[in-house]
Amino acid sequence: MTSSQAKTVFRVIFVNQDKLYELYCRHVYQSEMYGFIEIEELIFGARSQVLVDPSEEKLQQEFSGVTRSFVPMHAIVRIDEVEQEGTPKISDAKGTNVSTFPSAVPPRRGS
Repeated sequence: MTSSQAKTVFRVIFVNQDKLYELYCRHVYQSEMYGFIEIEELIFGARSQVLVDPSEEKLQQEFSGVTRSFVPMHAIVRIDEVEQEGTPKISDAKGTNVSTFPSAVPPRRGS
């Protein structure tokens, strides 16, 4: 693995329970579990610890002890490879132009 690969950072934005999650991680790939994206090595607190962001702190607590997270593909809004990590955050998805992809397929009529 080259040094540039070791420093690769991804910003993953996805919808979870009417909230928009923005996370930073080192690895993102399609899961062997059908329909999921795997996110590994989440990045928190790379910035100065003098100021504490409550949203980032909530995310740290929620993902504490998580080594790998499986996010449904239909919940993914965007995945970007970025030069450096930003501040992870949770925001309301309602009132934005972000909506979830329909998760249930309507039943077929007739046989």
